[in-house]
Amino acid sequence: MKPEEHLGNFIQMLRSEKYYSPHTCKNYARDLGNLAEFLHARGIDCWNQVSFNEVSAYAAYRFRNGLKSRSIQRELSSIRGFYQFLIRQGVMKSNPAKEVSAPKSDQILPKTCDAEQLGQLLHHQSNDDELLVRDLAMFELIYSSGLRLAELVGIDLTDIDLGQQQLIVTGKGNKTRYLPIGAKAIDAIRRWLRIRRDFCRDEDQQALFLSKQGKRISHRNVQSRLNALVKRQSLDQHLSPHALRNSFATHML
Repeated sequence: MKPEEHLGNFIQMLRSEKYYSPHTCKNYARDLGNLAEFLHARGIDCWNQVSFNEVSAYAAYRFRNGLKSRSIQRELSSIRGFYQFLIRQGVMKSNPAKEVSAPKSDQILPKTCDAEQLGQLLHHQSNDDELLVRDLAMFELIYSSGLRLAELVGIDLTDIDLGQQQLIVTGKGNKTRYLPIGAKAIDAIRRWLRIRRDFCRDEDQQALFLSKQGKRISHRNVQSRLNALVKRQSLDQHLSPHALRNSFATHML
């Protein structure tokens, strides 16, 4: 079924089952049409390709274009309602808008990484330094998929499907999300997997990213390695894994 058919069926359901007024149905159609245009401009034409990250990026986009917080919250309510409908139709397994909230009007936007410096940070190629190969894979994945630090360190080998270019993560409240992985992150992860066995000291170890001791890498180790990479690249900006994640949404705009 085409995306516009899903949308049409949803609006029809609002009319016939919920008895919403024509004005309310028009607002729903407009809100979802705005989202569809945003997604199409980014190469997403199927509703089931949308994750938390895309909805979050859309909310940030609307905020930066001057839409008030209350209006964004109304749009998010429309999006949540639409995805609940898609779940009942068997199109979606979870609601990507469920955890997204509108920025407050006086809220300071989260710190992000300068795009030029981020490119300098991530596009440093090295096959000689095995730790650097691992680090670049981690940071490419955070940036590519908008991962939280806890989600990154919790990834197991079985959570990642390079062929399908997707990742399963368990986030806050033990909620599972399916996230796409960008081509650059895929390449970086493949380079890391070729040498991961050099770090692994236990054949039962399932963690994707390992420390030098062969254990699952820690939150502190990730931050320490990011600091070292920033210093190595002579960047004048303090970066955190959270800033990399925030940059995912910002650089989509």
